[in-house]
Amino acid sequence: MDTCRIPENTSKCSGNTMECFMVLSTQAQKISIGILCGLFGTMCVFENSLVLYLIFSSPGTRKKPSYLFIGSLALADILASIIFVCSFINFHVFNKAGFSKEVFLLQLGGVNTSFSASLSSLLLTALDRYISISRPSEYKLLMTRRRAWTALGVLWVTCATIAYLPLLGWNCCVLDSACSELFPFVDNNYLSGWICFIVVLLGCIVYAYAHVLWRARQHVAYMEKHQAQVGKQNTRMRMDVMLAKTLIMVLAVLMLCWSPVLVLIIYSIFARLSDRLRKVFAFCSTLCLLNSMVNPIIYALRSKELFSSLRRAFSHFRRQLKASEESPEAESTRKSSVIET
Repeated sequence: MDTCRIPENTSKCSGNTMECFMVLSTQAQKISIGILCGLFGTMCVFENSLVLYLIFSSPGTRKKPSYLFIGSLALADILASIIFVCSFINFHVFNKAGFSKEVFLLQLGGVNTSFSASLSSLLLTALDRYISISRPSEYKLLMTRRRAWTALGVLWVTCATIAYLPLLGWNCCVLDSACSELFPFVDNNYLSGWICFIVVLLGCIVYAYAHVLWRARQHVAYMEKHQAQVGKQNTRMRMDVMLAKTLIMVLAVLMLCWSPVLVLIIYSIFARLSDRLRKVFAFCSTLCLLNSMVNPIIYALRSKELFSSLRRAFSHFRRQLKASEESPEAESTRKSSVIET
């Protein structure tokens, strides 16, 4: 087992640095975490998989850059849910610590990559709406599919590079520096840099959404003033307002779910955490799964195109069930029963 300089308040952990971070002490706590992770993780994978299917099964949505960004968000949430739930339950519920430092940092890098990509995809979605509302006449020229795919590629590569820096050597074992109180082998300086990256992302998202809301309110005022001039332009404005409100709902859920985790991480950098706060952090971490689970629900309720695709998918499924019930075997059985009668 790799050994590093562990935080002072965990130095009583029998010299095993991994066991120092297993903060759930009772069976009730482990069962609660297991239920939360299982429920949120399963629903998140199902819902986001459905979103991906609805986007890429419809030619009208898979060609639009805005839905490519939403698809990237759904994919990131799926990966984050699978990797997070498996590693989190394995570590905190079953207390398995028999893997190497490299394996743990590989898992942590996967979780960080997925959650960072989720935030970054949300930022691209906000920028897409920003351009659509601020420069509507030039939107199709500025936001092409090629540029959208290029932006997504840069996004995922950047997030993966930052997330896997600890595995590449920026960890407290290689540098012989102070380790984080919340994550094994993670250097506090790296954690500070990662927090800065996340805060910058959130700041850019808030700025873009604030501008989108401002322009959306201008559009609403314009439509109320020119009710007689109803046409394609006003229809597009209504769609922009609807999407803007959707993005604000996503942002509100995002801040609500991520704030407790970010506050505790920042606090751990500057002060020592008690065992109680570390347990609180373990439970607050499941809120990130809740965020990934709620996002698709907001899309289904707010996006008319995705909702229409969902209705078509259910209609197609019902027709298939009806066709299977009216198969030749079923028809012959029905006719035989009529003849006997």
